[in-house]
Amino acid sequence: MRILVIGGDYWHPLEVVRRGLSGLPGVEFDFVEDAKDILTPAMLREYPLILLAKGDTLTSANQSPWFEDGVTQVQPSDFAEYVQQGGAILSVHAGNCFRQEKTPAMTELLGNSFLGHPRQCPITMLPQGDHPITQGIMPFTLQDEHYNLRLLCDDAQVFLTTHSDACSDQVGGYTRQIGKGRLCVLTPGHNGAIWAHPMFRQLLTQAIAWCTHADE
Repeated sequence: MRILVIGGDYWHPLEVVRRGLSGLPGVEFDFVEDAKDILTPAMLREYPLILLAKGDTLTSANQSPWFEDGVTQVQPSDFAEYVQQGGAILSVHAGNCFRQEKTPAMTELLGNSFLGHPRQCPITMLPQGDHPITQGIMPFTLQDEHYNLRLLCDDAQVFLTTHSDACSDQVGGYTRQIGKGRLCVLTPGHNGAIWAHPMFRQLLTQAIAWCTHADE
C-alpha cells in the first residue's frame, strides 16, 4: 500500500515524520511538504490514505498560511470530499493544530480545535476501551508535547487518552466515520523518540489498517 504523507510546517520538521515512518510493515510513503504548490484533488484520489502531519504554515522555513483562497488548489473542502467519497485521513500531532477561528472548515473535518500545549513533559499514553487500533497496546510514557484539543464533534470514538502533571487529562486518539470514509486522530508525535517507540509504531500500524479496512 502506498500512502501520501503531508508534513512539515514551521514548528514540525518533516524529517521527524519521515524517519519515524521508516520501516513500518506493508506500506510505502510519498512525502509532500509544500502542499500549496503540488497537491490537486486528483492527486488525493490516487491514495487510499493520507497521513496528515502538518499544521497551517507553508513549510518549516515559511510561516505563511497553507490555505489561501484562489492560490491553494486543495482546500479543506477537497479533503472533506475525499473522505466522504471513501478516502481516509490519519491526522498525527501537527495535523491537529488547526484553530477553529482561523480554519473552521479544517477543524470541522478533523472534529477538533487546537487550544495549545505546555512545555514538553513526560506524557503517559493510556489506551481506552476495545478498539482495533489499541489491540495489544500497553500504557507507555515519553517526553512529548501534551496537546490540548477541544472536540467539536459528537461522534468521536475515543481510543486513547493522555496524562501529564503539566496538563489535565486529554483526548489522545479517536476515530470518526465520515460518509464512506474514515478519519483517525493521534495527538502524540512531536519528537523522534516517540515515533521510534514500539507501542507508538504499533498504534500507527493499526491505525493505518483501521483507516484502510485492512484489519477486516
